[in-house]
Amino acid sequence: MTLVQIDTRPPLPRADAALVDLAALRAALGRDTTAEIRFDTVSRALYSTDASVYRITPIGIAVPRTPEDLIAIVRICARLRCPLTMRGGGTSQSGQTIGHGLVVDTSRHLNRVLEVNVAERWAIVEPGIVLDELNASLRPHGLRFAPDVSTASRATVGGMMANNSSGARSVLYGKTIDHVLEQDVILADGSLAHFGPVDDAEAEVRGHEATREGECYRTVRAEFDRLVP
Repeated sequence: MTLVQIDTRPPLPRADAALVDLAALRAALGRDTTAEIRFDTVSRALYSTDASVYRITPIGIAVPRTPEDLIAIVRICARLRCPLTMRGGGTSQSGQTIGHGLVVDTSRHLNRVLEVNVAERWAIVEPGIVLDELNASLRPHGLRFAPDVSTASRATVGGMMANNSSGARSVLYGKTIDHVLEQDVILADGSLAHFGPVDDAEAEVRGHEATREGECYRTVRAEFDRLVP
């Protein structure tokens, strides 16, 4: 038996780009972040396409300079009910990096290797780092991030994680999901979470928390119980 706390608050209205207060959005982004903010016609046109055949013009673009900018952007969009689409290298062939709301480009500034532990064979990176650039920094140590996507010169690790990218030799090297150990995540409501391996006891504890992270654990557990009775 699992005891969970029930949220009695009504669900928030679905985010709709057509209903967003553009003046309030621009003011909040300019006040609360140091990000590059673009609402001009040319920038919106440039970010309306990716490697797919689709075209969707966003209402604006934000290019965060720091992790704090990224957190603030998500919280602003949550508060103003503005749809948000994350974008890395724009190499998607299915339109995942375009949207009607605010497009957030992490590839320009959030693209660093923060730490490499050669002995334990792990690295901490920001989402906008390009796969080839990551592997270039690892090559002197005889290491590499294994998934070998064909767009390695442009694809970012954040985008690879979002799409569980694989590559032609995934049977040998595995997919992205096989090589991600932990993640610091900004959830849709702007709250912060750290995801990594947990045992059943820890998952049970986190699932009792009245937070969006707790809701994630409850949902995953419910789906698991549904599929594996």
